[in-house]
Amino acid sequence: MRTIRLAEGLGWPEGPAVLPDGSVVFVETYLGRIARWTKDGGVREHAFVGGGPNAVVAAADGALYLTQNGGVVGAWRSDHPRPASIQRIGPDGRVEVLATEIDGHVLRAPNDLAFGPGGRLYFTDPVGGYDPVNRPDPGYILALDPDGTGAVLAELPPVFPNGIAVEADGSVVWVESYTRAVRRLRGDGVIEEVCVLPATTIPDGFKIAANGDFYIAGVTNAGIDVVRRDGTFVETIPVGLCATNCAFDGGTLYVTDGGPPGTPGQPAMGGCLWALELDGVTGAAPFPGPGGAR
Repeated sequence: MRTIRLAEGLGWPEGPAVLPDGSVVFVETYLGRIARWTKDGGVREHAFVGGGPNAVVAAADGALYLTQNGGVVGAWRSDHPRPASIQRIGPDGRVEVLATEIDGHVLRAPNDLAFGPGGRLYFTDPVGGYDPVNRPDPGYILALDPDGTGAVLAELPPVFPNGIAVEADGSVVWVESYTRAVRRLRGDGVIEEVCVLPATTIPDGFKIAANGDFYIAGVTNAGIDVVRRDGTFVETIPVGLCATNCAFDGGTLYVTDGGPPGTPGQPAMGGCLWALELDGVTGAAPFPGPGGAR
């Protein structure tokens, strides 16, 4: 395995996605933008969306879809607040709001997202700010359909649902930052616990390998936890200081890293983008979203 630092000086990078041309897009929450890394050009702004974007996914129709928390991270507040929502960036660069409410639930802090079968978009809404001591708010697993309708799939206790992914059979899997649990919503509607991650881990975003393993970014363990589909813990791959999310491109795993903590209430600009060239591992092909045939 080889670890390569591709970029540094980023404003809380999260939620990366790989585009067909091999470039990597990711959010910079503190800058309210989607950034794009290319091998020849480095990091440049792809689109300004304002607020506090949390994660981005690419769709087969050439659009990008992202979670927008409104512009709040801890004590930090954006100078360009936006409604908490799901946003879409069209191929022409136009930014639009797709949803601020799902099935009667008003969105408060959408976090991570992933496409499933039929172009359905699944995402987490932990609702409140991260507060592992008081844990004041419930969490939600939600879905947005291509026709603009949606559904509340699960109302959870105060567990802070965070990263989310969809398995090949359509099961929806998420991690919980407060409990360190990995949970699966099966096709029959049953929610099962896959495992509880080690005490050193506060899980954030994650992706799925072709063999079904979960690659889970941890903001406290300076690495990626690898867990089998049945919940068996495999290893922690060290990378960066504060891994926030990841995305596969074949045998390469791109990892966003928040970097060292900054001054309370001030944006820290020490984030990095890494590439892990893995041995004998490839990523599962994500569902393509609108415009795809899968």
